Amino acid sequence: MLRPLDPHDFSDWREVRVRNEDWLLPWEPIRQPTMPDLSRDRGAFAARCAARDGERSTDHAYPFGVFVDHRFAGEVNINNVVRGALQSASIGYWIDRARAGHGYIAESVVVLTRFAFEQLKLHRLEICIVPRNTNSRRVVEKLRFRNEGVAEGLLEIAGTWEDHVRYAITAEEWANRSDELTADWLTG
Repeated sequence: MLRPLDPHDFSDWREVRVRNEDWLLPWEPIRQPTMPDLSRDRGAFAARCAARDGERSTDHAYPFGVFVDHRFAGEVNINNVVRGALQSASIGYWIDRARAGHGYIAESVVVLTRFAFEQLKLHRLEICIVPRNTNSRRVVEKLRFRNEGVAEGLLEIAGTWEDHVRYAITAEEWANRSDELTADWLTG
């Protein structure tokens, strides 16, 4: 199940994030030292939830918690929504290492892709991944998103400007593949 996180999810979110720090931090931007640690500060987590609600209400991002068997397992997000002539966004995700390898994120990405194209009426989605992050790349390769090549120095990750492999899908590709992706990942 996907749903927005709320302040009541803090304990479960904290437990998963703290337990998975070694698994997740190599793939994330360094947090600013002046910012509170979300995984240890209930108030900061509540503020993050409120900010995410604001992003949804202003059509800038659509973040969701991933729940497996009613337990928090990770996050999947539509980020950086751009309207106008571009009509695009990016997808980001992470999963509890204990839940990795079971297709939960691939399934979640298909749900988000359907939502982005059919409800938000976006035209293009992209997922950008550090080349050596084989676990994340496996998700988009299973879904057969189009590899558009490498964007050099795209994002600062763990203190280093990292290249990212750019994967994408357009609304036209979704229209051609939605039955297949839905059958393979959602109703199969």
